[in-house]
Amino acid sequence: MKAYHLSKHSSFYTIGLNYKKADAVIRGKFSLNDTATNNLLVQAKEIGLDGILATSTCNRTELHGFAQHPFQLIKLLCDNTKGSVEEFQEVAYVYKNNEAISHLFKVGTGLDSQILGDFEIISQLRSSFNKSKKQGLANPFIERLCNSVIQASKRIKNETEISSGATSVAFASVQYILKNIPDISQKNILLFGTGKIGRNTCENLIKHTKNNHITLINRTKDKAEKIAGKFNLVVKDYGDLQTEIRNSDVLIVATGAQSPTISKELIYNKKPLLILDLSIPKNVSDDVSELENITLIHLDHLSQMTDETLERRKLFVPHAESIISEVKGEFSQWLETRKFAPVIKALKQKLNTMKDEELDYQSKKRIDFDAQQADVISGRIIQKITKQFANHLKGDNVDSDTSLELIQKVFQLELDPVTTANE
Repeated sequence: MKAYHLSKHSSFYTIGLNYKKADAVIRGKFSLNDTATNNLLVQAKEIGLDGILATSTCNRTELHGFAQHPFQLIKLLCDNTKGSVEEFQEVAYVYKNNEAISHLFKVGTGLDSQILGDFEIISQLRSSFNKSKKQGLANPFIERLCNSVIQASKRIKNETEISSGATSVAFASVQYILKNIPDISQKNILLFGTGKIGRNTCENLIKHTKNNHITLINRTKDKAEKIAGKFNLVVKDYGDLQTEIRNSDVLIVATGAQSPTISKELIYNKKPLLILDLSIPKNVSDDVSELENITLIHLDHLSQMTDETLERRKLFVPHAESIISEVKGEFSQWLETRKFAPVIKALKQKLNTMKDEELDYQSKKRIDFDAQQADVISGRIIQKITKQFANHLKGDNVDSDTSLELIQKVFQLELDPVTTANE
């Protein structure tokens, strides 16, 4: 990546862990909330990194960025989460340059999701980019890469049926309820936590269960009331949680806390209770499953569910991959132009210096010399000359490295890759 003048650091890396090797407990240790993400970005800036993205979902946590060595990114992650370097190394992956770029395309287009065709990662990617940009850590490469991944994701969503049918863990949880709870429309359902997953689950519940016995509880009551108003549901105070659990047949937990919000002490059910924990880290204590009449299911189990819808989506993977290949090809073409951007910039500066010297000379030599008009004309000529050089370097049959070397030699150009990296 050094030849592309993108960063003062030599390589672009992706470091991370996901559902394939890291269980919910480990993923929980390395999850990044908003505060931790902002702290990580501040620290990244302090150590001199100039392009980085931090993404964290229930399925994965990843850092994408420029560094001299991937350990710089690994240390950043461990410094701002509860996980250790040793734990990370046991389940982690590290990708470099083109492999890192390809990986982000797969993740952002739903091909590497725990549920194939789940596009929820895209909103996370946008959010990650905005946070990096706010901290001055979204260089042109990061911005172009994110936009390209988002473009590929949109095309795959519109041009294939890889996301046909309902998607996401929210849908999988409702599907599980439908398959395992008879007469669900008559059962009492309690949804604890009304963040994004909670809201999506609520919408799926109403759509597929035809149940009007759904109660919402959230630590911040007004958030629950906004959703309840939309669907005409009941909202209870956080202090009523224990009582509402006792009255429920199904408890869905989507609180997003860093430690369990549902413990043994809260549950005194004499009738069967199905608990679905949709949180990372886990928000229901494991020992809850030891209680009588309790069935505890975590989102990892839900995500492993395969049905006809998911099997059908696999048919559209080749089409999705061809779209990725096309968009990634366009990104690679842009990347190639970065290789000669410093030379074209230096050439333009050199020609402008020559122009200024000549205009100064002519203005002193000729009394009737129109400096303003001459400046406009010569400026346009310089623009055409530099454009001609740029078009030549973009040619498919051109040895750009040799051409760049020749241009630098002929015009005696001095390059400053540090200042040109973040144009």
